[in-house]
Amino acid sequence: MDKNCILYLENGEVFEGFSFGFNGEALGEIVFNTSMTGYQEILTDPSYHSQIVLMTYPHIGNYGINDSDNESDSCFAKGLIVREHCDYPSNFTSKQSLDSYLKQNEVVGISGIDTRKLVRIIRGDGSQKCIISNDKDLLRLKDKINKFPIMQGNDLTLSATCKEIYTVAGEEDAKKVFVYDFGCKRNIIQILNQEFGLNVVVGPCDTSPNLIKDINPDGILLSNGPGDPAAAIYAINNIKKLIGYKPIFGICLGHQLLSLALGMETFKLKFGHRGGNHPVMEVESGKVEITSQNHGFAVSNKEIADVVITHINLNDKTVEGIESKKNKCFSVQHHPEASPGPHDSRKYFKKFVETI
Repeated sequence: MDKNCILYLENGEVFEGFSFGFNGEALGEIVFNTSMTGYQEILTDPSYHSQIVLMTYPHIGNYGINDSDNESDSCFAKGLIVREHCDYPSNFTSKQSLDSYLKQNEVVGISGIDTRKLVRIIRGDGSQKCIISNDKDLLRLKDKINKFPIMQGNDLTLSATCKEIYTVAGEEDAKKVFVYDFGCKRNIIQILNQEFGLNVVVGPCDTSPNLIKDINPDGILLSNGPGDPAAAIYAINNIKKLIGYKPIFGICLGHQLLSLALGMETFKLKFGHRGGNHPVMEVESGKVEITSQNHGFAVSNKEIADVVITHINLNDKTVEGIESKKNKCFSVQHHPEASPGPHDSRKYFKKFVETI
C-alpha cells in the first residue's frame, strides 16, 4: 500500500505516511507527548489548541474511545501523528475506534511515520510549525506554514474558554470556588466538586474582577489553557486586581499567569514538557513527585519579594511551583488533576481547600 499523506515541517523536512481519521489538511505547531496512554484526554485538552500532537509510544488506539475520558466537549488538537494506529480496539469501555472518533471530530491523522526520528528533530530544532496534507505541492504547503502565526506572542485563551458563567453545585453549606476558565480541563472541576464537595462557579477567562467580587467566592482557581501566557495581558491585569482578595491556586497556564501578575517573567521552552513521567522536586522537603505535564512555556527563575519558588523540574531545572504566603496564593506548573499512574500531586487540591 502506497503512502498517501505527508507531514511537512517548517524546517523543510518531509515525512511520508498513511492518512487516517479526517480526510483533510491540518496546520499547527508540532509537539510530542511521551505518555503511553491518554490519547483521548490529550485530543480534548484545550491546552493543545492549534497544535499537532506526536505520540512517542508506537501503538496508539488499542483501547479505543470511551464516553468518560474527554477533558472538554470537543477536540482542540488539530492533528495526530503516530507510528501505528489500531483499527480494532479491545477494551470493555470502548465505544468506537480512534479512527472513527477523529473523523467525527474532523481531526487529521497520519501514521507510518518514523516517530523516533521526528522526536529527535524536534528536540534538536525545537517546536515548529508543520502541516499534514494529502497534497504534495511543497511550495503551496510552505506558503501556508509561513502565514500561520507562531505560538510565541499568541493569546489563545479567548478561543478556548467557556462562553458564559455556569455553576456546578456541591454539598450543602460547602465553600464556593470561582474557576477562571482559560481552557479548563473537565477533571479539575470534577475534583473540586466531586472529591471535595465544593460549589464551583466557572467563568470565562475575561470575567471582570468586580463581577468575581460580586459572586464572593471563598477561593479562586486559575486553570490551564493554551497559548503564550505573556500575551494574555488582560488576564494578567485581572489577576493583579484579585491578588490578596481571596486565596488563589494556579495550574499550568494559571501558574504562569499568577507568576506574571506577581512580577515574574515567562519564556518559550525549546520543545516543551508533555508526558506523564516528569520528575519534580519539592524544594523544602527534597521529595520528588512523578507528574503529568503539558506546557510549552515556563516561568523564569527570578527572585521576587514575598514569592518563593517551591518546586523545580529535575530534567531541566525550570520552575514548577511558586507560593506567596503574604498574598495567600500558590501555583504548580504540572497537572495535579491528572493521573499518570501515581497520584502524587492531588495534595495541592487539598492544600487549596484547607486554605479557603
